[in-house]
Amino acid sequence: MIIIMLRLKFTDADLRRITVAATPDVVLETALSVRRLRTGPRGGGRALPGLRRLHQMVNGGLAARAGVLLEVVPPEGFLPDFLLQPAARDLATGVELIARVPADRLAADLSRLPPSPTPSRWLRELKDGAVAARRTLAEDLRAYFSSSLAPVWQTVQAAAAADRSLRAETLLRGGVDALLATLNPRWHWQPPVLHVPSRLSHDVPLCGRGLLLIPSYFAPTPLLAWRPDQPTVLVYPICHDDDRAGSADALGPLLGRTRAAALRDPATTTALAERVGVSPASASQHATVLRNAGLVSTTRIGGAVLHALTPLGAAILRGDTVAG
Repeated sequence: MIIIMLRLKFTDADLRRITVAATPDVVLETALSVRRLRTGPRGGGRALPGLRRLHQMVNGGLAARAGVLLEVVPPEGFLPDFLLQPAARDLATGVELIARVPADRLAADLSRLPPSPTPSRWLRELKDGAVAARRTLAEDLRAYFSSSLAPVWQTVQAAAAADRSLRAETLLRGGVDALLATLNPRWHWQPPVLHVPSRLSHDVPLCGRGLLLIPSYFAPTPLLAWRPDQPTVLVYPICHDDDRAGSADALGPLLGRTRAAALRDPATTTALAERVGVSPASASQHATVLRNAGLVSTTRIGGAVLHALTPLGAAILRGDTVAG
């Protein structure tokens, strides 16, 4: 599933068939969070708020929480293709789709995992397509998500929503070229090829089937999945730049609900200025005040900046009582 060095070659048909997933892939994020926990708090990248919280909750108890997931999610390298379920809007649907994976495809995926000197009986039975082994996988997926990932899932979804809004605004203002050029500061769009630096070299013709872009909170590097007769999938790491003070003392300088409400939907600084009717410089200052109060998060990708309400900011706008 993972191709590390990418040169994605687009045709005109591919450029017309680029889509961005509405939500993160919940099954894949579940697997990737297990991988990040196995590799330490930073996992090859800077510590994210959700990942830090996840580490604090798990606190060395990953084996008990993840169960058989540890046997299908190695610390690095290949991830089985059946853990990519972009059509699933929730975990229950993702688990159901995994249950429908044909036995031969399941066995082919599992055969590509790093060899173990003593493979477990469960893994051998899963390779054989045993119903009981599939049931155990489903149960452990649900149990791990409920005990570990569910408490930070809102953070994951908020980051993905902010990223999606940024992609949409970039597309509206700059077209497909701007969208591909700003996916990641280290990637290079040289039409008709998207270059993603890495350790290996692969040419990936998209063959007119298009590209599905899936933002990921826990992926430290891009993942590529080829699917017969369907768009190629590119999972890309969300760029995080969340800097909030989180102190109640910072609420004093706030400018009131009217301007905060302008951020009910994520917006760039320019879009925010247009909504409120102020200069971009003034909009940036107001966003900084809200961010320092913990009400707004800021995501920066290259020269583009997107502001979005935090859960606390959304609660204040709704008039909710915030517990300490």
